[in-house]
This record gives sequence, structure tokens and C-alpha cells, in this order.
Amino acid sequence: MRVIKLRTLKQFWLEKPDAENALKAWYAEARAAEWRSPADIKEKFRSASILQDSRVVFNICGNKYRLIVKVIYPFPTIYIRFIGTHKEYDAINAEEI
Repeated sequence: MRVIKLRTLKQFWLEKPDAENALKAWYAEARAAEWRSPADIKEKFRSASILQDSRVVFNICGNKYRLIVKVIYPFPTIYIRFIGTHKEYDAINAEEI
């Protein structure tokens, strides 16, 4: 899968260094993945939440942070939509971001 914007993840782990290894691991997994449906994601990431409009929420650092992506399955692309703490996540609409 192609992941659009690694820079967003890098900026986050510069602010929250404890997230760096987990985000790098997620990125490596996502890049190597061949997700064709939400079921493919759930097979590898059981705690991921599947939302409307092809959005997926991943728990990062033992659920300390939340990562929201939009997956375009026909064009194997993942768009980073949000990365933040639970408090920041609670303040947004994950299905619209």
C-alpha cells in the first residue's frame, strides 16, 4: 500500500518520541500490506475500528494514541487523516476528518 503522508507521522513522533517505534512499525506493516477490504485490516490489526467512508482507527502505543486513516482499496493507498491523543481524538469527528 502507498501511505500518504509519512511526514504527518514524523511530525507527531518528534512531539511524542514514545510513539516513534510504534508508528514506524505500523508504517512498515501498512506499506507491505495488500489490503483489499476492511476484513484484511482486521485480520492483522484486531483492535482496529472500521468506520464509514473507508476510515480506520488504529490504536498506537498500547492505545495511548489514535491514528485515523482513509483507505482507498482499488488504488492501494492509505491517507493519514489524524494522529493524536485520546483527548484530541474525542474532540473530532473521526468519520469526517
